[in-house]
Amino acid sequence: MRIGELAAACGTPVETIRYYEREGLLPAPPRSGGNYRVYGEAELERLAFIRQCRALDMSLDEVRALLAFRDSPPADCSGVNALLDEHIGHVVHRIEELRALEASLRALRARCGTPGDGAACGILSGLGQVALPEAAPHTGGVHEHAATHAPRRR
Repeated sequence: MRIGELAAACGTPVETIRYYEREGLLPAPPRSGGNYRVYGEAELERLAFIRQCRALDMSLDEVRALLAFRDSPPADCSGVNALLDEHIGHVVHRIEELRALEASLRALRARCGTPGDGAACGILSGLGQVALPEAAPHTGGVHEHAATHAPRRR
């Protein structure tokens, strides 16, 4: 199948597939006589695996490590377990950051009980005063396009 067919089969944009190839997550496919990329079932399964990992918000490095385990299965899967345990820890930390962010936003929202004159808006004055120390930095969403997904702090 060609790249467009692979993209449709996995619900993945063509540019994302090319990005995964550049990143080494997908091997460069063979080319047809007309120089088109030619993919098979193995690439389809690998792309589905990558997409599932990304849907679980795993970084490209985590996906790479899991692919390495998958490509050369170890005698036991303790390395896979350790990787997933570490990822769970990162998710727990991000949830804590998001809860702190929510509390900061709610406190800011509480500064303006009733809409009125914009010059007297408690939210606008609060945003202009001092940075809220408990607010977590924005790290991007889970559903961002893979090619633009910024690496998380790790």
